[in-house]
Amino acid sequence: MQMIRQAVSTDAPLLSDGEVHEAARRVANQLFALGPLESLLDDPTVTEIMVNGPGRVWIERGGTVTPTDLSIDQAMLQVIIDRIVAPLGLRVDRTAPFADARLPDGSRVHIAVPPLALDGPYLTIRRFRPRPHSLVEFCSPAVASVLIDAVQNRRSIVVSGGTGSGKTSLLNALAAHIPVEERVVTIEDAAELRLPGDHIVRLEARPANAEGVGGCTIRTLVRNALRMRPDRLIVGEVRGDEALDMIQAMNTGHDGSMSTCHANSPIDTLRRLEAMVLMGEIDMPVQVVREHVRAGIDLVIFVARVAGGGRQVRDVYACRDDEWLVRSAPQCD
Repeated sequence: MQMIRQAVSTDAPLLSDGEVHEAARRVANQLFALGPLESLLDDPTVTEIMVNGPGRVWIERGGTVTPTDLSIDQAMLQVIIDRIVAPLGLRVDRTAPFADARLPDGSRVHIAVPPLALDGPYLTIRRFRPRPHSLVEFCSPAVASVLIDAVQNRRSIVVSGGTGSGKTSLLNALAAHIPVEERVVTIEDAAELRLPGDHIVRLEARPANAEGVGGCTIRTLVRNALRMRPDRLIVGEVRGDEALDMIQAMNTGHDGSMSTCHANSPIDTLRRLEAMVLMGEIDMPVQVVREHVRAGIDLVIFVARVAGGGRQVRDVYACRDDEWLVRSAPQCD
């Protein structure tokens, strides 16, 4: 950085110290970091960054998506993508047009390139929040008390909701109430959970490298986690046949385990989990799968985005008792 400052000062001797520093920072970002996106990554109020191919950059701030004044050309966009995937041993090109990655600060990245991305490359960065949310940010104190009691009494929980509804953030807020002496194994696509205990084992799935080897799936991690003597298992999200392993863990002595799932309601969550189990390798009757799912899960918590960009616990359904503990909760203050 000092060498860049000296070069800027030599090339433009009339600039003030502040202008030299700003120019040197921009040059450093162009040469070594993510270029113009660095200014957005430095802004703690930005929760998502979206690049829809060469051109204007969009962001989410305060739950609202807006365009920025930044614009990225094709060459710079390709440089940014290469700087993201190269250190991870990943490849994204015509033969492998999608890639998932994680920035050093924990932010999640998804990349899509042509020919599947017609106007791409597309780049989406979901920002990592260093300070975890608290439960009262999602619900009233009365509902928070119900959820804390469920966690501390080792009730198995699935958090459901749509994309960007706050499922992982709510899961993190719930897991913060796990007794610190318990051994917890977390399994995620991109490590985002930050639990306060000292006995935390964190596992992260890994895609195959550019040669198509070295990948490790969520399902593989779940199966191995069961051999690590966990008191609880936390799976960041189930979206495939790993649902069967997660449900089996909940049914075989790992009470208090948690996960998330994309769904439109608690009942849809159960149906989707049933479908994911049936899509796996094991052939079971639908009724057996349904009983297995409902026996393993105690609570389904549905979280949704509300007006103004906040996230809100809307429903809490007790599966085994077929009872709604919370139903379409009003928005909290």
